[in-house]
Amino acid sequence: MKPIAIFRHARTEGPGHLATFLDQRNIPWQLICIDEGDALPDSVEAFSGLVFMGGPMSVNDDLPWIPPVLALIRSAVAADIPVLGHCLGGQLMSKALGGSVGRNPVKEIGWGVLKAADNAEARRWFGDMQAFTGFHWHGETFTIPERATRILASDYCDNQAFSLGKHLGFQCHIEMTEPMIREWCDIGIDEIQSSAASPGVQKPETVFEQMPAHLPKLNSVAARVYEEWIQGLKS
Repeated sequence: MKPIAIFRHARTEGPGHLATFLDQRNIPWQLICIDEGDALPDSVEAFSGLVFMGGPMSVNDDLPWIPPVLALIRSAVAADIPVLGHCLGGQLMSKALGGSVGRNPVKEIGWGVLKAADNAEARRWFGDMQAFTGFHWHGETFTIPERATRILASDYCDNQAFSLGKHLGFQCHIEMTEPMIREWCDIGIDEIQSSAASPGVQKPETVFEQMPAHLPKLNSVAARVYEEWIQGLKS
């Protein structure tokens, strides 16, 4: 099988639980570290799927790698090669597919309930789950691209995930591991403190206290989603 290309935009925002999931199933993957200057592929044809991780930048920033990444997403969709986006990755997908990205009314950092939409697409990805607790770290959000379907929402963000056939974009983070959560809270403490007035922002101690209850369940949700997503991989 061709490898899955996983695009990393920041050192601390790697594939997390997705890497564990793929390794357990002996599915090959290749990490492309945009943050370290790795060259972007000229074509999507060498890959069975594309995954875009998170990052602190905005898709609206004037960064040289953003236009070619948007082009890669469009090429993959046109070639029926599945695309998966986490947070910034979901925003890149939305913009590539004709949506837009702007400031969310409320910053979200920490654990928060995600509600599945009452539609066939949401049931395809999440089964009978009506809600689960996900991890959040964002100040911007995307619109739902034309022809795509909203499948998740939260109290503070209407558009938490969308699907378009075999392509799936998240605003929230389902890929989290304990080391990632602890590192993000450590390096992001200034952002947390400056955003403390937001009802969607938790203190690190609250995040850590709730982690034993929420993280294993989130890993299970992620595994279900990833299992459905890999069904569309190109051989």
